Amino acid sequence: MTLPASAPIGGIDVQVHPSRAAMGRAAASVVAAKLRRRLGDGGSARMIFAAAPSQAEMLDALVAEPGIDWGRVTAFHMDEYIGLAPDAPARFALWLWRHLFDRLPFGAVHLIDPGKDPAAAAADYARALARAPIDIVCLGIGVNGHLAFNDPPVADLTDPLDVKVVELDAVCRQQQVDDGCFPTLDSVPTHAITLTLPRLLRADRLVCVVPGAAKREAVRRALHDRIGAACPATALRRHPAVTLFLDPESNPHG
Repeated sequence: MTLPASAPIGGIDVQVHPSRAAMGRAAASVVAAKLRRRLGDGGSARMIFAAAPSQAEMLDALVAEPGIDWGRVTAFHMDEYIGLAPDAPARFALWLWRHLFDRLPFGAVHLIDPGKDPAAAAADYARALARAPIDIVCLGIGVNGHLAFNDPPVADLTDPLDVKVVELDAVCRQQQVDDGCFPTLDSVPTHAITLTLPRLLRADRLVCVVPGAAKREAVRRALHDRIGAACPATALRRHPAVTLFLDPESNPHG
């Protein structure tokens, strides 16, 4: 089947755009509109960001969006490696500083710092997230169907924790090499801190940006497979307000 430019599938609003740049602009427009509404009455907003090359076009476009008082926006991110030096270029916190936090005057930025006690750091981050509702999550889908670092087959759709330490599977680690973040598989950390699936799904709005041919099968599974841990991204179909942005290469119905 050929998917129209915008179509509902499994409760998800799926949009296909003619290029990665167009996809990024469209996703940023949705995020910006939600922020303007949230901030329009003098309120504040809280957001969670993914750190991945798939998000770069959306973040570039978001930086250029006018009419947003970023000083009233608090930012979080969704995962971080354990065992990397604080200044390691592959750290997700540093990636987001380069692509976003250094470019916009956020009111507050809360970063995951595993430190010497990652379990305690995860608990601290969960408490920071829980202080108020999350308005928007900007996320992607991994080659193995993961959301954040919730990998199959151990991702827990009913996880009692909001943030936890996880072991990364081989496909997930290889994706980090293929994305150019690490030179070899052996150099990719084996463990990370991640927000869990229930924590992500409690946000008011999810904006999922997934370009590239390598993600095509994961997108197909997210939209059509049985909801469960075998493809964690199927959990998106349980959320009432998800928009999935694709380019022609990631569109499984093209």
